[in-house]
Amino acid sequence: MKPISEIRRLRQKYTDQLLTLLALFIALEMFVFSPLQAMGIFAFQGFLVATLLAIMAGMLIISDHPAAVAVMSICLAANVVVFLLRLFYPPWPYNIYILAAAWFAIAITLGAVVAQAVFRRGRVTYHRIIGAILLYLLIAVAFGALFVLIGLSVPDAFKGITFEDNPALANSVTYLSFVTLTSTGFGDIVPVHPVARTLCNIESIIGQLYPATLLARLVTLEMRERGSV
Repeated sequence: MKPISEIRRLRQKYTDQLLTLLALFIALEMFVFSPLQAMGIFAFQGFLVATLLAIMAGMLIISDHPAAVAVMSICLAANVVVFLLRLFYPPWPYNIYILAAAWFAIAITLGAVVAQAVFRRGRVTYHRIIGAILLYLLIAVAFGALFVLIGLSVPDAFKGITFEDNPALANSVTYLSFVTLTSTGFGDIVPVHPVARTLCNIESIIGQLYPATLLARLVTLEMRERGSV
């Protein structure tokens, strides 16, 4: 009973701070470790797994929902297995399927936990705003994983990117996801298949609507909190 009560105490005290920490971990995954891995530095794939373990630990403090814990545990195991397979065996075609499915599940599960913490009642703190930015990053992660699954299942669904088990793939789909989410559209990677185009359209719409919806919700929460004081 003591460990459970300790976790509850940590949850009450550090939930907001952990939102910022989780955002930092995800940013490291996407903007530091993934590009370094794309440059051929294989050791940074180990950092990806270690960072995922830290993300899971932070999520456990924020939420102890059994389903969330189970999903994150399975996804962590999947990443570890693929890391070991890549370390000791030649590239296996299903490695990418496993990683894409795992990271899609991570984005959805962690997103649900973070959204509950960000949009709960109470004072809107700096950390909760960072948590909202974390949700934005997780949207990019989720669509990036979907792009991989579509690219593997439908030949030539995208032009300008090759979906094979190589260190640069994660960085490429992250780039594709962000230029779509932000409606930048440089044109070097282009969706060709109707399903791929539909996914890009959906992500672009979310990218436009999310900031406005987010600001409106946070302002409402802050006004409600001030009105109750």
